[in-house]
Amino acid sequence: MFPSGYPNWTTPSWEQRKLGELCTFSKGHGYSKADIRDAGTPLILYGRLYTQYESRIEEVDTFTVEQDGSILSRGNEVIVPASGETAEDIAVASSVRRSGIILGGDLNVVTPTGKLDPDYTALAITHSKAHDDLARRAQGKSVVHVHGNDIAEVEISYPSESEQKRISSVVLNLDSLITLHQREPRFADTG
Repeated sequence: MFPSGYPNWTTPSWEQRKLGELCTFSKGHGYSKADIRDAGTPLILYGRLYTQYESRIEEVDTFTVEQDGSILSRGNEVIVPASGETAEDIAVASSVRRSGIILGGDLNVVTPTGKLDPDYTALAITHSKAHDDLARRAQGKSVVHVHGNDIAEVEISYPSESEQKRISSVVLNLDSLITLHQREPRFADTG
């Protein structure tokens, strides 16, 4: 108990639920590296989640000609690779914050339906115990796969949406600082 005069330091309540209760699930539409063009509609291919993109995707540097049946982002999706080399590799997520981006094949598209902020959801899948839970659900040997129904069974803990946004902001800003620091040239001390 705090002495009188101290503020009430209560912890906001957190909930824990399966992602299947809080999100809808779909799949991206099949595109490959051969479909990449210098201009056209922005495109995210699953392989670039490992090499190019961070936890939050705002800009895309690959383009294509839109095909019939393409899945276009609305700006609040979370994408999770559907296959990869290891279970830990595919138990990662990125939030897509812009609309009009084609979500290529081999991507699980997770759309929070309220209560969950997309940035928070992506960070929780990648960095919380949800990551280990999703990695355990991956199937396969030389190539592992994860499906929407696997992601739906993963439990996530979350506070209020305003608190989720604050947590995401801090983590994403720190992530950006680390990335900038890693890009700085390193010079040997000569002397």
